Amino acid sequence: MTKLVLIGAGPGDPELITLKAIRKLKTADVILYDALANEELLLYCKEDCIKQFVGKRYGCHALSQSEINNLILEYSSKYQCVVRLKGGDPFVFGRAWEEITIARSAGIDVEVVPGISSALAVPASQMIPVTARGTNESFWVVTGTTQSGDISGDIKLAAQSTATVVILMAMSKLERITEIFTQYGKAETPAAIIQNGTLPSEKIVTGKVKDIYFRAQYAGLGNPAIIIIGNVVALPGELAADNHIKNMLKTLNR
Repeated sequence: MTKLVLIGAGPGDPELITLKAIRKLKTADVILYDALANEELLLYCKEDCIKQFVGKRYGCHALSQSEINNLILEYSSKYQCVVRLKGGDPFVFGRAWEEITIARSAGIDVEVVPGISSALAVPASQMIPVTARGTNESFWVVTGTTQSGDISGDIKLAAQSTATVVILMAMSKLERITEIFTQYGKAETPAAIIQNGTLPSEKIVTGKVKDIYFRAQYAGLGNPAIIIIGNVVALPGELAADNHIKNMLKTLNR
């Protein structure tokens, strides 16, 4: 029976992928891969595997979602194992459910191999925890833009909470997002933007809600990037400052 396998490629670093995902890539007859899936992962494929780029990211769509759905059906009628390789985790803003629905409606078996989401891994790569005891009790993962192109209404709800807020696909809405957080008294809340997280080209800018937009502009940050807003952003700096003081005291006491 033909099978569609949706695989999470992780946040960018090709080593941050599961063993199960690698095993599935080795058996694929066709791989349809996204823009945020590291192409180094294609080295695990069979030599005769068909590899087709179907990438989508802000401002650059190689194929529409309906065209991708049609490709899934077309390849599934000819090959036994079709893989959709998606950046991060397929179920975190990956449109996986749309592809599962179209496949199952055609009688195609579906399997999902979860991946490490950039919403968790990218902050962690910079020593930013999304939760820390005594600092916050929860975190939100929100998309910056809805299907209609408008800013998500959940941004306003998140801005009223004490949670860490991780916002994906939102660089085009950054200025408006900072305005919303400022309206809810969060102008002084620490914020960070990480571009190309977990990759050698990674860039990070930190600041506060009131100035992070201008800092990001000055640094030339753009997509793909994630936005993190919350007191946890300040923790790595506090730790570094604490270690610096301890080292100074050690030097003085020698």
